[in-house]
Amino acid sequence: MENPEIARILAETADLMEIDGENPFSIRSFRNAASTLDGMPERVADILADPGRDITQIQGIGKGIASALADILARGSFPRRDEMLARYPPTALEMLRIPGLGPKTVRTLWEQFRVSTLEDLARLCQEQKLRALPRMGAKLEEKILQGIAHYRQSAGRFLINHVSTVAAELAPLLGATPAGSLRRGRETVGDLDLLTSRENALELFLQHPRVHDALAAGSNKASARFGAEGLQVDVRMVPPESLGAALCYFTGSKDHNVALRQRALKLGFSLNEYGLFRLSDETRVAGETEAEIHAALGLDFIPPELRENQGEIEAALHHTLPALIEPRDIRGDLHMHTRESDGRATFHEMAAAAQELGHAYIAITDHSKSLAMANGLDERRAVAFAAEVRQFNAGGPPLRVLSGLECDILRDGRMDLEDGALAELDFVVASVHSYMSLEPAEMTDRLLRAIECPSVKVLGHPTGRVLLHRDAYRYEFDTVARAAAARGVAFEINSSPERLDLHAPLIRRARELGCKFIISTDAHHPRHLSNFHYGVTMARRGWLSASDVLNTLPLAEFLASTRH
Repeated sequence: MENPEIARILAETADLMEIDGENPFSIRSFRNAASTLDGMPERVADILADPGRDITQIQGIGKGIASALADILARGSFPRRDEMLARYPPTALEMLRIPGLGPKTVRTLWEQFRVSTLEDLARLCQEQKLRALPRMGAKLEEKILQGIAHYRQSAGRFLINHVSTVAAELAPLLGATPAGSLRRGRETVGDLDLLTSRENALELFLQHPRVHDALAAGSNKASARFGAEGLQVDVRMVPPESLGAALCYFTGSKDHNVALRQRALKLGFSLNEYGLFRLSDETRVAGETEAEIHAALGLDFIPPELRENQGEIEAALHHTLPALIEPRDIRGDLHMHTRESDGRATFHEMAAAAQELGHAYIAITDHSKSLAMANGLDERRAVAFAAEVRQFNAGGPPLRVLSGLECDILRDGRMDLEDGALAELDFVVASVHSYMSLEPAEMTDRLLRAIECPSVKVLGHPTGRVLLHRDAYRYEFDTVARAAAARGVAFEINSSPERLDLHAPLIRRARELGCKFIISTDAHHPRHLSNFHYGVTMARRGWLSASDVLNTLPLAEFLASTRH
């Protein structure tokens, strides 16, 4: 059993314990252990199998957790999990993914109605039975029904980082190239398409120890589920002379492919997954690479991220495609958290990790005081942190650290800290973390007031969405974007795979309205700092060049470009 599967079992047990109302300290110990194991490069099974190793030497792994890990590897569960599953069905965990349903509410629903499935829950809401319970009403019923509909729509989708990890494991083994929505950089992916010309690739794939539930096993294609999460992986054998055509076809999107085939027909060709052929005599014109296909059609090469039939073919025809931003263009990360709030590392550990990635500057932006559950900073702690950063920079380190804060935008648009404290900081990110169901007009006014604060440099995760879990809050985007552009407040492109907010259509619209952008990771652990390339992918999908993104600038130019 691999580390992510073990971590999932621990995390699900913590969820069940929270539903049961157990000790918060015990719940937190399971969550911390799950987080540690999920990001640990060395396999838990290898550590436990080594008599000279003691897994309790790993931070966050005590004797109780170590015993649970041994049981999980031996039989797939452990006593505490067994006990929880005897009280609550595993389907109860699904309900925690619905907005508006916390552990206490799930427990109440179980005790009152023995609700254990989303179908049962939807029926109760439709029959208007929830409103009979204390602190529940018609609005909650409506919110739950909307949440269930959203969850069902996103079921079977996977975050891009999960699919990228699977692709990174399988592609070198199979000599394969990823295609499909992963290659286009979509935020969530339904299945993974891999194309290869290696003769034994299909056999290697089906023999992989984490492959199960074979769905197809032919001479040119094999499909199966991968890992505990059950991601469907499709591996296709492609002749080398057709690899470029197959990449075009299986990368998509469907609408882009239709438009590209129409262009081919207009020029007297037919285009399919095998190649580009002349209609008059069926002679192959191109097919080995995508670039030669595009060239034969009179087009500049169209990057995969742009293939959504949103004007990219016309731009490629008229040589007006943008020079898209690259990961190497990023010079700094302006949104991250430390142990001072809800992060998992110290200020110095985050700085060291950022320097190792080659960044020239970063901003440490812990939460503000209204997020009490995240141990947010009040005015005194924020000012003290600014002084600590000034002292750090006085030593002339190769990495410049900016004192920052992710300051909560209160319901009325005021900032969570007083102006005087914010003025002591170098970089303030303003974000919404509460009251996300406001009417669009009220949310618009809230954001407009927030960006009027002179200390605010950037609007953080500007729609508040959490992929596969929470929809974006609603507001008049154009109104806020125009105001942000006028006041020099940048929009954040949040690289956290759970957010990837802003997404492509809004990025492109904000750019049209004159906005600049910051690509940041929102890292809560040093390993999260490498997620910035997901944000770069979103920027590319939004047609951004390096010049549109402020943290591609050298430090002095960056500081001069941000709002003062």
